[in-house]
Amino acid sequence: MFGTSGIRGRVGEEVTAETALSVGRALAADGYDRVVVGRDPRDSGRMLRTAVVAGLEEGGSDVVDLGRAATPTVARSVAWHNADAGVSITASHNPAPDNGLKLWSPSGQAFDTERREQIADRIREEEYDFAAWDGIGETTTDDQADRAHVAAIREAVDGPLDCSVVVDVGTGAGGVSVSALTALGCDVQTLNAQPDGSFPARPSEPTAANCEALCATVAATDADLGIAHDGDADRMMAVDETGRFVSGDVLLALLAQRSVDAGDRVAAPVDTSLLVDDALAPQDVTVTRTRVGDVYVAEAATADDVAFGGEPSGAWIWPDETLCPDGPLAAAKLAALVDAEESLAELVDGIETYPIQRENIEVEDNDAVMAAVETLARERYESDRIETLDGVRVSFPEGWILVRASGTQPLVRLTAEARSAETTDDLLSEARALVSTAREL
Repeated sequence: MFGTSGIRGRVGEEVTAETALSVGRALAADGYDRVVVGRDPRDSGRMLRTAVVAGLEEGGSDVVDLGRAATPTVARSVAWHNADAGVSITASHNPAPDNGLKLWSPSGQAFDTERREQIADRIREEEYDFAAWDGIGETTTDDQADRAHVAAIREAVDGPLDCSVVVDVGTGAGGVSVSALTALGCDVQTLNAQPDGSFPARPSEPTAANCEALCATVAATDADLGIAHDGDADRMMAVDETGRFVSGDVLLALLAQRSVDAGDRVAAPVDTSLLVDDALAPQDVTVTRTRVGDVYVAEAATADDVAFGGEPSGAWIWPDETLCPDGPLAAAKLAALVDAEESLAELVDGIETYPIQRENIEVEDNDAVMAAVETLARERYESDRIETLDGVRVSFPEGWILVRASGTQPLVRLTAEARSAETTDDLLSEARALVSTAREL
């Protein structure tokens, strides 16, 4: 029921009012007596909010309703309200027809595997405890959550900043970034700032292809930086002053370099580029690989020696601040970096990048093929070169390959990276051969 990013899918099919009602009932029955609820701008969020609140109240839980709010605002508000859990009604970067629910703990960390399974088991078994007529929960509203979030960002980032920023809100819930950057002294211009959950201006996910308008705007002005968010503002991507979209791996390296001390670790998923390891090595900082998904990065970031966690897709976690990916906090941290260093383009040019290739192969049975790939890999390579956290990742002296099954399609995804184009080609062929042989077994 729960994927790595909570419950997510097409409204009216995978995600319905009954889904949300069941989640509310299960949370109440599992002892979450006070729950914060917020939603992104999707119209379907109004219906899902009503349903999840009904389930919570029916089970005797009290609700703090934030209304429309960024997902990191919801996650942080759990602790601010001394609540037991939070519910973000969002499909994050997914398209407009989708919606979902993501659950948060007081630390700002998304529900881990065990807690997700407890809720899923209650829903499957319909193990609910309904309150008596005089024990039904109550709902209060909080219309100051954005201000609290801005205050937390101002406390975490030293200002004032002398920085000109263009923020592409993407018609999502990321307006708190505009407020925070303005409060820090930045000169802020906005694109697509009117919330609209149909995402008429651009698709929700802040990819290079979807951020062409932001790139053009930054290039045509004297802006120092461009910021882009997804629909619920847990992701943040960037554009340098020349109008160049900054890759997620490079951004991860830059943010990590300024967030660590010697001996620290950085948490990042298995598909993260070697450039991050190489950029951090001079600081005596190592990278700990996790499964793909900010939930797993956050779990790794609970370790005392992990000072930063990130995903190249745009999720950034500073565990000393919060264990949720906080796009507005990341925007402010990056603006402070640009203010101090003056040129994001020069910082980006200072990071050595390597050729990386990706390819998809259609298969009939993802699980069977991946099981065969793992068996073959263990026959061909030394065990200390193999990671099976998420798919099969094999390290080589000059690079790595990753074979992962798609979670939504009958596909196996191949990734190969090395420090030279020729070696990358060879490694991609190696990965392709693994899958080809596995399909024949």
